[in-house]
Amino acid sequence: MDKIPSSICLRPGAFAVGLAAAMSVTILLGQAVPAPGGAARPEPMHWTADQDHRNMMDQLGIKTLRPGRNGMGPPDAPNAANYDPAKANPYPDLPDALTLKNGQKVTSADVWWKQRRPEIVEDFEREVYGRVPKSVPKVIWTVVETSNATAGKIPVVEKKLVGHVDNSSYPGISVDIQMTLATPADAKGPVPVLMMFSFNFPRAAQAPPATAPGGDPPSTEQLIAAGWGYASISPASIQADNGAGLTRGIIGLVNKGQPRKPEDWGSLRAWAWGAARGLDYLETDPAVDAKRVGIEGVSRYGKAALVTMAFETRFAMALVGSSGEGGAKLHRRNFGEAVENLTGSGEYHWMAGNFLKYGTAESSFGSVTPGDLPVDAHELIALCAPRLVFISYGVPEHGDANWLDQPGSYMATVAAGPVFRLLGARDTGVKEDYRTARMPPVNTGLLDGELAWRQHDGGHEDRSNMKYFIAWANKFLQARKTGAADSSPVSNAETAH
Repeated sequence: MDKIPSSICLRPGAFAVGLAAAMSVTILLGQAVPAPGGAARPEPMHWTADQDHRNMMDQLGIKTLRPGRNGMGPPDAPNAANYDPAKANPYPDLPDALTLKNGQKVTSADVWWKQRRPEIVEDFEREVYGRVPKSVPKVIWTVVETSNATAGKIPVVEKKLVGHVDNSSYPGISVDIQMTLATPADAKGPVPVLMMFSFNFPRAAQAPPATAPGGDPPSTEQLIAAGWGYASISPASIQADNGAGLTRGIIGLVNKGQPRKPEDWGSLRAWAWGAARGLDYLETDPAVDAKRVGIEGVSRYGKAALVTMAFETRFAMALVGSSGEGGAKLHRRNFGEAVENLTGSGEYHWMAGNFLKYGTAESSFGSVTPGDLPVDAHELIALCAPRLVFISYGVPEHGDANWLDQPGSYMATVAAGPVFRLLGARDTGVKEDYRTARMPPVNTGLLDGELAWRQHDGGHEDRSNMKYFIAWANKFLQARKTGAADSSPVSNAETAH
C-alpha cells in the first residue's frame, strides 16, 4: 500500500455522524466559540453575498464594477450578451504559454517544469482562483457504510465515506466531506476510477436519470459496464456555492469565520482541494488503481474539474464538461458569459477576490479589463499537460447554450496544444493558429492525443461523450501501464496542502 499522505488519517469503524439528518457544513450559532484556555473566539461573520462582495471591493479600492452580460433578453437589451463572432475577440492575442516573463522562449521540458509552469501557477493563484492556505487542517476519512448495490444491472460494492476536517482550531465550524465510491463487485483487481463532482450526495443512491429512447445510459452505468469505478463527491459539503457561505465551509474554517483577503481561495479552488483530499482516500483503498484516477464535472463543476486537474498533479485524467467562463472558455472573449458576470455578486465567490479587479469600471487604480489578465484559459489547460484532458460540450439546440461559448473553449484547447507537444504528448492535431481554427462538426472527435475535444449532439451534460471518453482514456492508460508512462517532476507536495 502506498504511504498515506500527511493530509489524511484513516479510522476504522463507524463514524458518529447521522448522515441522514446531519448537515455537511454546520455552524454553532448564538454562542461564542471556545478557545484553548477558556478564551472566546469571535463568532463566524454572517454576511449576505452582497455584503461580502462589497467588503472585497472595499479591500481592493473598487468603487464600481461593469455589469455582467444579460443572456436572456433581446440583442438590444442593456448589457446584452454578444453572439456576433465578428465582435467576439476584442483582445485577440493571448499570453504565450511558452514565453517566460523575461521574454525568453521555453524550448525544453526542463524549462517548462522549473520556470514557466511555476510562473503560470503563481499568476492563477494570485489573480484568478486564489491560494490554498498552508494551514488547511488534516482530513480523517471514515467508511460509514459498505453495501451491495447495482449500477444498471451490474452488481457493485458501494462505500459511503465521510472526510472529517479537523476543526480543533475553530470548533465553531465543522466540515464533513461526503463521498461515495462504487466499484464492480466482480473486479479481479484494482480498477480505474472517475471522481465526479455531484450536484447532490450521494449520486449512487439517487434514482438514475431516465434514458431517452436510443440515448446513452447514465455515466455511472457506463463506467461500471466498462470495468471502471466511480467516486461521487459533494462540492456543497466542502464549500457553499454562494458568497454568503465564504465565512463558513473549508474557507471559513481556515479563516476562523472571518472574511477573505484578496488572494484567498474561492469556491472553485476549495472544491478542487476537497477532490484532492478524496484522492488521498482513494490512494489507500485496495479496490482502486490510484494511478488511474480521473476527475469529472459539468457546468460550474466542469470548471472545478479543470481547476482540480491543473493544480493536483496526481489525477491522471479529466473529463471537463460544458465549463464555460471560469473553465475552458477564454476570459478575453466577448461571447456569451463574460468576466463581468464572474466579478458580480452572484458568481464572484468562485474566484479569488483579486479577480474582481478585471471587471472594474472605477477604482483607485483606474479601469481594468479582461485583456489585462496575466493568464487565460489555454494556460489552465496547459497546466494539465502531459496528462489526459478531454474537453466536452453539447449543442445549443439541446440546451448547451451559446452562453457557454463553445468556440472560445475550442480556441483555448488549440492554444494549449504547444505545451502538450513540448512535453512529448499529442494535442488535438489541429494545425491552424487558435485565432483561425474552426470547430470540427458536431459528433466529430479529436481523440488521437492526450488533449482531446468532442462536441456531442446532446445538451448540458457529458453523458453523451462518456463512452468516447472511456475508450479514449483506456487507450492511453493501457499504453502507460505497459511501460510508456509519462513522468513529471512536479512533486505532489505542490498541491497536497
